Amino acid sequence: MSFDFSKMTSSRPLPPIVVAEVGTAHGGDLSRGLELIDAAADAGSDIAKVQVVFAEEILPPEAGLVPLPGGDTPLYEVFRKLERPVDFYAALADRAAARGIGFLASPFGEKSVCLLEEIGVEAWKVASPELNHEPLLERLARTGLPLILSTGVSRMEDIQRALDVIADSVSAAVPPIIILHCLTNYPAPEKEANLRAIPTLAAAFNHPAGLSDHSLHPVLIPALASALGAVMIEKHITLNKEAGGLDDPVALTPEAFTEMTAAVRRFALPEGGRGTAAHLAAVIDELAGEYGRERVEACLGDGVKRLAPSEEAHYRRTNRSIHAVGALKAGTLLTEENTAILRTEKVLRPGLEPRYRSEVYGSRLIRNVASGDGITREDLEPSDVAPEDHKK
Repeated sequence: MSFDFSKMTSSRPLPPIVVAEVGTAHGGDLSRGLELIDAAADAGSDIAKVQVVFAEEILPPEAGLVPLPGGDTPLYEVFRKLERPVDFYAALADRAAARGIGFLASPFGEKSVCLLEEIGVEAWKVASPELNHEPLLERLARTGLPLILSTGVSRMEDIQRALDVIADSVSAAVPPIIILHCLTNYPAPEKEANLRAIPTLAAAFNHPAGLSDHSLHPVLIPALASALGAVMIEKHITLNKEAGGLDDPVALTPEAFTEMTAAVRRFALPEGGRGTAAHLAAVIDELAGEYGRERVEACLGDGVKRLAPSEEAHYRRTNRSIHAVGALKAGTLLTEENTAILRTEKVLRPGLEPRYRSEVYGSRLIRNVASGDGITREDLEPSDVAPEDHKK
């Protein structure tokens, strides 16, 4: 890889590392994927990032339609069509290296992790819905490679638990970690951005923090995040906002992405700085002159990390829980084979969080569970699973 991932071990890489989130905008077409890698490099990004999707690792077939920027989407079927072999991703990684930028990917389970290990990646990106996917976190932590954790649709206690899981999974030093503030909504409302949460997260968890941004404007939120000391800024890129990809409507065109990277570097903290109030005030004044002070202040927020109003309905549905694989009858002994840790989305019933899997495995159902539904406490003998502690 051409990008020096050792920069991610620094407490303050300057200017921010810019990640072009290609995601699945390639549509499964290699030539389009290569063109997107080129566009990311031409637009000034440091890293091009993709998502390695295998539908069975992400959500149940019964998940139905999922509301996305392009409309209600049969997401399981779309993910199935996007599945590609190792050679596809190896070609994208090779193109990134040839263009002098890094290659990063989000895995969603053991199959995608193994694929990326075959390629030879140098860091891992954990998407927001996987922050509570404890088996995945444990698996990634044991590789010793740097971890980038997005924290959309999560609370402070969720982030702390993920960090504890990572620390408990390794016998040596904890791998380098970057925490990305994120608002999991597409598009993300500017007034809910709460960008002051970036330094909050860095101070609370003693890891460098950055931003994964799903807002529509190419400059405003990335520039403010840069001035606040974000060490990494990730944003979707697309060749055409109307190309039909899952995230294309909220992604930046190459021209807009170029504008963003220039703004991020222009407004970054001065070399060696750690978030000086004077620098931030000057940036706020300049951006307020262009976009209006009220709009700028709304983006900054109060810095208290919490679920944004637009995220609340997604909590415990976008995140992972334990689901039935196939219809399970009362009396069934639950195992890793007849259950899976998946996203619930909007139709199915959420199950117990992955943290309870050791109690769930080996328990018997006291009632039937439909295929794809979550395994709840009420499905098990009352003594089998300890009470949950994630309630509001």
